[in-house]
Amino acid sequence: METESEPYVPLTSLRQLHQVMAEMNTARSLADTLQIVADGAVTALGYEMACVNLVRPDGDLVVAAFSGNPAAEALIMGRVGARESWERRLRMGELWGDLVFIPHHEGWVLDDDDVPQWYTEAPVPRFDEEWHPGDRLFAPMYTPGVQGGARGELIGVISVDRPHGGRRPGAWGREALQMYAFQAAIALSNAHLRANMQRALVRLERDQQALRASEESFRQAFEYAPSGMAIAEMDGDHHQGRVLRANDALCRLLGRPAAAMRRYSFADLVHPEDVTTLRRTSPEGGRGELRLARRDGSYVWVSLRNSVVADTTDGPRFLLTHVEDIEERKRRELQLAHRASHDSLTGLPNSAELRARLAARLCRRQTQADGLDSLDAAYGHPGDADGGHGFDFASGAEAYDAFDHHVHTIAPEGAHDDGAKGLAVLFCDLDGFKSINDRFGHNAGDAVLIEVARRLSNGVRDGDTVARLGGDEFVILADGLGRADAQDLAGRLRGEIIQPIRAEGRAVRVGASFGIGWAHCGMTADEVLKSADERMYVEKRSRPKQHRRAG
Repeated sequence: METESEPYVPLTSLRQLHQVMAEMNTARSLADTLQIVADGAVTALGYEMACVNLVRPDGDLVVAAFSGNPAAEALIMGRVGARESWERRLRMGELWGDLVFIPHHEGWVLDDDDVPQWYTEAPVPRFDEEWHPGDRLFAPMYTPGVQGGARGELIGVISVDRPHGGRRPGAWGREALQMYAFQAAIALSNAHLRANMQRALVRLERDQQALRASEESFRQAFEYAPSGMAIAEMDGDHHQGRVLRANDALCRLLGRPAAAMRRYSFADLVHPEDVTTLRRTSPEGGRGELRLARRDGSYVWVSLRNSVVADTTDGPRFLLTHVEDIEERKRRELQLAHRASHDSLTGLPNSAELRARLAARLCRRQTQADGLDSLDAAYGHPGDADGGHGFDFASGAEAYDAFDHHVHTIAPEGAHDDGAKGLAVLFCDLDGFKSINDRFGHNAGDAVLIEVARRLSNGVRDGDTVARLGGDEFVILADGLGRADAQDLAGRLRGEIIQPIRAEGRAVRVGASFGIGWAHCGMTADEVLKSADERMYVEKRSRPKQHRRAG
């Protein structure tokens, strides 16, 4: 019977197989492909029922498609069988080429495993080649092999039942099912690939949308930030190179258009005194306070905060610099510092600032009256009892370097060379000031003090210090003067002070007594001031009382 129908059946089946395979390879989704595979086993291969078990990512197999029996489909659709159970079934069956057949008289040992299966009612077979309801026929599907005919990974199993005619498939039927499983595996692999590509495209589009949204958010945050922001190249030292982009707030802060900003780096704009601060500012989260040049030539105090960003994963790195205007805060800080170190009435350095400036010039080393000690004593090891410099330097070369940079302050009055020069300390006390306060009030006294401070400041060189100790006492620090120079300076300042002063609508006059002291290393600031103060009193007492004031 098989030999008579065999020439006719293959021709019809080939047409049906060709149509089914064409549908498998043109299906729009993996689910559609799976259902076409199940339906094709029924319509093209002549089985009453077919099931497609698909390997999941975790390795187990799930019933992904069923065809031929709605009741059986409802029973097992979506159920999962363990990979171990499936592998045991594929190992124990008879091999029909790549097919696995488990006859009914051996299948009973599989009844208790977790592989989804159905049961059909049918009469007992009357001869050996007749299909029994308990027979199992599986067609494993593998990915195309990497080498020659070697098969790849298992991607699923087609399970069929009850072939038309009630007979076990012959040689051609087995070959057809095996070829069908091979083509179905290709179709499913392609469907998997298309699904993965579609998911990848969806993710890519979603990522691109997120990137565009992120870029737009950054652009708006950058452009419309209330404080200055800039993107700059990173130069060879990993610091700010040329400015690539500046937002509107930074352009307004510096008074420069965006196009002009791209011609500069921050190093071009920073105040010369703050270049070191800029270089010390780390690119990774570094902060620094410095001054940047405005277009009109003025400078504004800003706080810089850096962060490093990359254009792409392996792309160039840039510096995102946040620039905050701190001009007002700096002005308040400078004002507070000035108030702490300067007299509130005259604006001159106060007593504390005077002592600090004087102490900065002096060390604890004792110097001889005729100049420096011998070379060995002058450059003795710091801390030696009979020649130590007096600074708390660390041991090593750094200590000697710092030692060498200090120039000892000496008093010229004891030097053998009459041309020696030193740091003169002129202690000035006003004569007749108390009577002005008593007669005309404190406002008049304040006006006198302010004018005296102005005249003293105008009468000294740039770099000299004029300070107010308190009351009507002033001190002048003048470096690089000889004895005659200091006496001449005191005379000129006295001549300026005795000129009439307008106070409260009237002209008043005060005199001045000067004591000249000399600072040298080994003295403290208080000792220097006390020495000048004592000499001032000696000078004051040496003059007749009627000559101590101008009028």
